Amino acid sequence: MSADSAALGHKEHVVRGMAAAMGAFFMFTVMNVFAKLLSANHSVIEIAFYRNLIACMPFLFLVFVLGKREILVIRSKPSLIGFRAVLGSLSLVTTFAAFSLMPMAETTVLMFTASLFIPILGVLFLGERVGPYRWGAVLLGFAGVVIMAGPGGNVTAIGVTVAIGAALMHATLQIVLRYLGKYESPETIAFYFLVIGTLITALPLPLVAVTPTLAEVPLLFGVGLSGALAQWLISIAFRNAPAAIVTVFNYSGIVWATLFGWLIWNDWPLPKVLIGATVVIASNALIIWRESRTRPITGARVRARF
Repeated sequence: MSADSAALGHKEHVVRGMAAAMGAFFMFTVMNVFAKLLSANHSVIEIAFYRNLIACMPFLFLVFVLGKREILVIRSKPSLIGFRAVLGSLSLVTTFAAFSLMPMAETTVLMFTASLFIPILGVLFLGERVGPYRWGAVLLGFAGVVIMAGPGGNVTAIGVTVAIGAALMHATLQIVLRYLGKYESPETIAFYFLVIGTLITALPLPLVAVTPTLAEVPLLFGVGLSGALAQWLISIAFRNAPAAIVTVFNYSGIVWATLFGWLIWNDWPLPKVLIGATVVIASNALIIWRESRTRPITGARVRARF
């Protein structure tokens, strides 16, 4: 293969990952909009159950109707796929709870703290060394959270706690997903996450379930199908592009969240939220910049095409 061909192949991988990331973070926002609408009458556990159950349907169709049995094949990491599914289910419930407690934009910004937890997790579990730039970015990011959580507005202490807990789980899942992408296909990862998640969230249903109304059925299908598409797209994104590039598109979520919050709930972020959001996003940008300087993006870092 010539150098030009190799460069072209590398570009195609990264562009595919970028497009998948953009679509994934839009669909995650759409999923959270449906979940927030449903949370007025339904438990977040019940919403998570329907989300997983409905999201399973396209995968079951692929496996049992179209004969795509390779989706069922776990190549080498069954225990890690199981761990990802269990933690992902808990993360999903916690995320829906956060969006039920606070407006879309505020909750979305707090979810950005997931990127701030990754250096901390790297030190604790991977033995990585984190320099002063990244520690400074982490402290700056949490300073932005403190600004947002100040007195007044729609940001509550319980909402902030739940959202940051969800962000911590998201950070852990990002590390696991990036590692799994080396060994398993995006469809396999998403399929087992949805199947196991359906079983886990089904257990408490007798205690929390409320029969959906006819008007709520489209919302249930919406939360399920948008969630399935988001999971598939984010798996493709991390498989085809470095995490530093994929993470950049995460910030498009604040645009969609603010737009949906304004159109549906007439919510608009207060000035202190906008200031805090700017600080949090700036801290994330500093981490991404530092990551790109210490770990340059090369063709070798790009995963094989799906």
